[in-house]
Amino acid sequence: MTMQAFFQTHPAAAVAFSGGVDSAWLLHEAVRYAQKTAAYFVRTPFQPAFELDDARRTSRLLGAALTVVDFDILAIPEAASNPPDRCYHCKRALFSRILAQARADGFDHVLDGGNASDDASDRPGMRALRELGVLSPLRLCGLAKSDIRRLAREAGIPVWDKPSYACLATRIPAGTPITQADLARVERGEGKLTALGFADPRLRLRGEDALLQVRPEQLEEARERLAEIAELLVGEARRLELDPAGRESREV
Repeated sequence: MTMQAFFQTHPAAAVAFSGGVDSAWLLHEAVRYAQKTAAYFVRTPFQPAFELDDARRTSRLLGAALTVVDFDILAIPEAASNPPDRCYHCKRALFSRILAQARADGFDHVLDGGNASDDASDRPGMRALRELGVLSPLRLCGLAKSDIRRLAREAGIPVWDKPSYACLATRIPAGTPITQADLARVERGEGKLTALGFADPRLRLRGEDALLQVRPEQLEEARERLAEIAELLVGEARRLELDPAGRESREV
Protein backbone atom coordinates (compact mmCIF):
# COMPACT_ATOMS: atom_id res chain seq x y z
CA MET A 1 0.00 0.00 0.00
CA THR A 2 1.16 3.54 -0.72
CA MET A 3 0.45 6.58 1.41
CA GLN A 4 -1.65 8.00 -1.39
CA ALA A 5 -3.75 4.85 -1.47
CA PHE A 6 -4.15 4.92 2.31
CA PHE A 7 -5.55 8.45 2.25
CA GLN A 8 -7.85 7.63 -0.63
CA THR A 9 -9.60 5.21 1.72
CA HIS A 10 -9.20 7.48 4.78
CA PRO A 11 -9.85 10.97 3.40
CA ALA A 12 -10.61 12.67 6.74
CA ALA A 13 -7.91 11.82 9.24
CA ALA A 14 -6.39 13.56 12.25
CA VAL A 15 -2.71 13.09 13.06
CA ALA A 16 -1.47 12.58 16.62
CA PHE A 17 1.53 14.87 16.36
CA SER A 18 4.61 14.73 18.59
CA GLY A 19 6.92 17.00 16.60
CA GLY A 20 9.28 14.12 15.78
CA VAL A 21 10.25 12.90 12.33
CA ASP A 22 7.71 10.04 12.11
CA SER A 23 4.64 12.12 12.84
CA ALA A 24 6.09 14.99 10.76
CA TRP A 25 6.34 12.78 7.68
CA LEU A 26 2.88 11.38 8.36
CA LEU A 27 1.47 14.90 8.59
CA HIS A 28 3.30 15.87 5.39
CA GLU A 29 1.57 13.02 3.56
CA ALA A 30 -1.79 13.77 5.16
CA VAL A 31 -1.58 17.39 3.99
CA ARG A 32 -0.60 16.14 0.54
CA TYR A 33 -3.20 13.42 0.04
CA ALA A 34 -6.08 13.66 2.56
CA GLN A 35 -9.16 15.71 1.85
CA LYS A 36 -9.17 16.95 5.42
CA THR A 37 -6.53 16.74 8.13
CA ALA A 38 -5.20 18.47 11.24
CA ALA A 39 -2.56 17.80 13.88
CA TYR A 40 -3.17 17.22 17.59
CA PHE A 41 -0.48 17.62 20.24
CA VAL A 42 -1.30 16.55 23.79
CA ARG A 43 0.60 18.71 26.30
CA THR A 44 1.29 16.85 29.55
CA PRO A 45 3.98 17.00 32.25
CA PHE A 46 5.65 14.07 30.45
CA GLN A 47 6.73 16.26 27.50
CA PRO A 48 9.52 18.87 27.70
CA ALA A 49 8.76 22.32 26.33
CA PHE A 50 10.95 21.88 23.25
CA GLU A 51 8.67 19.13 21.92
CA LEU A 52 5.75 21.54 21.64
CA ASP A 53 8.01 24.20 20.13
CA ASP A 54 9.11 21.70 17.46
CA ALA A 55 5.51 20.65 16.84
CA ARG A 56 4.39 24.25 16.31
CA ARG A 57 7.24 25.08 13.93
CA THR A 58 6.83 21.91 11.89
CA SER A 59 3.06 22.07 11.60
CA ARG A 60 3.31 25.68 10.38
CA LEU A 61 5.93 24.65 7.82
CA LEU A 62 3.70 21.85 6.56
CA GLY A 63 0.64 24.07 6.39
CA ALA A 64 -1.42 22.08 8.91
CA ALA A 65 -3.61 23.36 11.71
CA LEU A 66 -2.31 22.34 15.14
CA THR A 67 -4.57 21.84 18.13
CA VAL A 68 -2.84 21.70 21.52
CA VAL A 69 -4.79 19.62 24.02
CA ASP A 70 -3.83 20.08 27.69
CA PHE A 71 -4.06 16.92 29.75
CA ASP A 72 -2.97 16.19 33.32
CA ILE A 73 -1.60 12.69 32.89
CA LEU A 74 -0.60 12.59 36.57
CA ALA A 75 -4.31 12.58 37.40
CA ILE A 76 -4.47 9.07 35.90
CA PRO A 77 -3.54 6.77 38.82
CA GLU A 78 -2.32 3.97 36.54
CA ALA A 79 0.14 6.38 34.93
CA ALA A 80 1.29 8.30 38.01
CA SER A 81 1.96 5.11 40.01
CA ASN A 82 4.40 4.08 37.25
CA PRO A 83 3.75 0.31 36.95
CA PRO A 84 5.74 -1.73 34.41
CA ASP A 85 2.91 -1.27 31.87
CA ARG A 86 2.62 2.49 32.48
CA CYS A 87 3.00 3.17 28.77
CA TYR A 88 -0.18 1.21 28.04
CA HIS A 89 -2.25 3.25 30.49
CA CYS A 90 -0.67 6.51 29.37
CA LYS A 91 -1.24 5.88 25.68
CA ARG A 92 -4.79 4.78 26.27
CA ALA A 93 -5.59 7.95 28.24
CA LEU A 94 -3.85 10.31 25.81
CA PHE A 95 -5.28 8.81 22.65
CA SER A 96 -8.76 8.62 24.16
CA ARG A 97 -8.47 12.37 24.66
CA ILE A 98 -7.26 12.91 21.08
CA LEU A 99 -10.02 10.71 19.68
CA ALA A 100 -12.70 12.64 21.55
CA GLN A 101 -11.39 15.99 20.33
CA ALA A 102 -10.81 14.84 16.76
CA ARG A 103 -14.28 13.32 16.47
CA ALA A 104 -15.78 16.53 17.80
CA ASP A 105 -13.89 18.31 15.02
CA GLY A 106 -15.32 16.01 12.37
CA PHE A 107 -12.55 13.49 11.81
CA ASP A 108 -13.34 9.83 11.16
CA HIS A 109 -9.89 8.48 12.05
CA VAL A 110 -6.88 9.24 14.24
CA LEU A 111 -3.42 8.29 12.98
CA ASP A 112 -0.15 7.81 14.83
CA GLY A 113 3.45 7.75 13.62
CA GLY A 114 4.28 4.12 14.40
CA ASN A 115 6.50 2.71 11.67
CA ALA A 116 7.71 -0.65 10.36
CA SER A 117 10.87 -0.49 12.52
CA ASP A 118 8.92 -0.42 15.78
CA ASP A 119 8.90 -3.67 17.73
CA ALA A 120 5.31 -4.21 18.88
CA SER A 121 6.42 -6.79 21.43
CA ASP A 122 8.56 -4.14 23.16
CA ARG A 123 6.02 -1.33 23.16
CA PRO A 124 3.00 -1.89 25.40
CA GLY A 125 1.51 1.39 24.24
CA MET A 126 0.80 -0.19 20.86
CA ARG A 127 -1.75 -2.46 22.46
CA ALA A 128 -3.69 0.57 23.62
CA LEU A 129 -3.68 2.03 20.10
CA ARG A 130 -5.00 -1.21 18.63
CA GLU A 131 -7.78 -1.34 21.22
CA LEU A 132 -8.80 2.24 20.41
CA GLY A 133 -8.72 1.74 16.65
CA VAL A 134 -5.88 4.20 16.04
CA LEU A 135 -4.24 3.55 12.67
CA SER A 136 -0.51 3.57 11.86
CA PRO A 137 -0.19 4.27 8.12
CA LEU A 138 3.63 4.30 8.10
CA ARG A 139 3.66 0.73 9.42
CA LEU A 140 0.84 -0.34 7.10
CA CYS A 141 2.82 1.01 4.15
CA GLY A 142 6.01 -0.74 5.24
CA LEU A 143 8.01 2.42 5.91
CA ALA A 144 10.96 1.89 8.25
CA LYS A 145 12.68 4.62 10.23
CA SER A 146 15.51 4.90 7.69
CA ASP A 147 12.97 5.35 4.87
CA ILE A 148 11.15 8.07 6.79
CA ARG A 149 14.33 10.00 7.56
CA ARG A 150 15.40 9.85 3.93
CA LEU A 151 12.02 10.99 2.64
CA ALA A 152 11.77 13.77 5.22
CA ARG A 153 15.27 14.99 4.34
CA GLU A 154 14.43 15.01 0.63
CA ALA A 155 11.25 16.97 1.38
CA GLY A 156 13.19 19.57 3.39
CA ILE A 157 11.51 18.83 6.72
CA PRO A 158 13.90 20.25 9.37
CA VAL A 159 13.31 17.50 11.94
CA TRP A 160 14.42 14.75 9.54
CA ASP A 161 17.46 14.04 11.75
CA LYS A 162 15.86 14.75 15.12
CA PRO A 163 16.72 11.93 17.58
CA SER A 164 13.88 9.73 18.75
CA TYR A 165 12.74 10.99 22.13
CA ALA A 166 11.12 8.95 24.89
CA CYS A 167 8.97 10.88 27.34
CA LEU A 168 10.36 12.22 30.63
CA ALA A 169 8.57 9.50 32.60
CA THR A 170 11.02 6.93 31.21
CA ARG A 171 13.76 8.49 33.37
CA ILE A 172 12.04 7.27 36.52
CA PRO A 173 12.32 3.55 37.41
CA ALA A 174 9.16 1.46 37.12
CA GLY A 175 7.48 1.17 40.50
CA THR A 176 8.60 4.62 41.63
CA PRO A 177 5.63 7.04 41.64
CA ILE A 178 6.02 9.90 39.18
CA THR A 179 5.80 13.45 40.52
CA GLN A 180 5.77 16.82 38.81
CA ALA A 181 8.88 17.77 40.79
CA ASP A 182 10.87 14.79 39.51
CA LEU A 183 9.81 15.40 35.92
CA ALA A 184 10.96 19.01 36.29
CA ARG A 185 14.33 17.83 37.66
CA VAL A 186 14.84 15.69 34.58
CA GLU A 187 13.81 18.40 32.14
CA ARG A 188 16.05 21.02 33.77
CA GLY A 189 18.98 18.62 34.02
CA GLU A 190 18.81 17.41 30.45
CA GLY A 191 18.42 20.97 29.25
CA LYS A 192 21.64 21.92 31.05
CA LEU A 193 23.44 18.93 29.56
CA THR A 194 22.30 19.85 26.07
CA ALA A 195 23.52 23.40 26.61
CA LEU A 196 26.94 21.93 27.49
CA GLY A 197 27.04 20.29 24.06
CA PHE A 198 25.91 16.75 24.88
CA ALA A 199 23.65 15.35 22.17
CA ASP A 200 20.42 13.71 23.31
CA PRO A 201 21.53 12.99 26.92
CA ARG A 202 19.53 11.11 29.54
CA LEU A 203 19.35 11.86 33.25
CA ARG A 204 17.83 8.82 34.91
CA LEU A 205 16.71 9.41 38.47
CA ARG A 206 17.59 7.04 41.28
CA GLY A 207 15.87 8.65 44.23
CA GLU A 208 17.80 11.85 44.99
CA ASP A 209 20.70 10.59 42.86
CA ALA A 210 20.91 10.19 39.09
CA LEU A 211 22.56 8.14 36.36
CA LEU A 212 23.93 10.13 33.43
CA GLN A 213 23.85 8.54 29.99
CA VAL A 214 25.48 10.11 26.94
CA ARG A 215 26.18 8.80 23.46
CA PRO A 216 29.26 6.56 23.22
CA GLU A 217 31.18 9.09 21.14
CA GLN A 218 30.81 11.65 23.95
CA LEU A 219 31.53 9.27 26.80
CA GLU A 220 35.17 10.25 27.21
CA GLU A 221 34.29 13.94 27.28
CA ALA A 222 31.63 13.29 29.92
CA ARG A 223 34.10 11.32 32.00
CA GLU A 224 36.65 14.15 31.84
CA ARG A 225 34.04 16.78 32.71
CA LEU A 226 32.11 14.76 35.30
CA ALA A 227 33.03 17.00 38.25
CA GLU A 228 31.92 20.08 36.28
CA ILE A 229 28.69 18.36 35.24
CA ALA A 230 27.94 17.17 38.78
CA GLU A 231 28.38 20.73 40.06
CA LEU A 232 26.07 22.06 37.36
CA LEU A 233 23.41 19.48 38.23
CA VAL A 234 23.67 19.81 42.00
CA GLY A 235 20.08 21.06 42.17
CA GLU A 236 18.81 18.05 40.22
CA ALA A 237 20.93 15.21 41.61
CA ARG A 238 22.59 14.82 45.01
CA ARG A 239 25.09 12.36 43.54
CA LEU A 240 25.74 11.80 39.84
CA GLU A 241 27.03 8.58 38.32
CA LEU A 242 28.12 8.20 34.70
CA ASP A 243 26.95 5.10 32.87
CA PRO A 244 30.21 3.61 31.55
CA ALA A 245 28.42 1.87 28.68
CA GLY A 246 27.04 5.06 27.21
CA ARG A 247 23.57 5.38 25.73
CA GLU A 248 22.85 3.37 22.62
CA SER A 249 20.00 4.47 20.38
CA ARG A 250 17.16 1.98 19.97
CA GLU A 251 16.39 3.41 16.56
CA VAL A 252 16.80 1.14 13.54
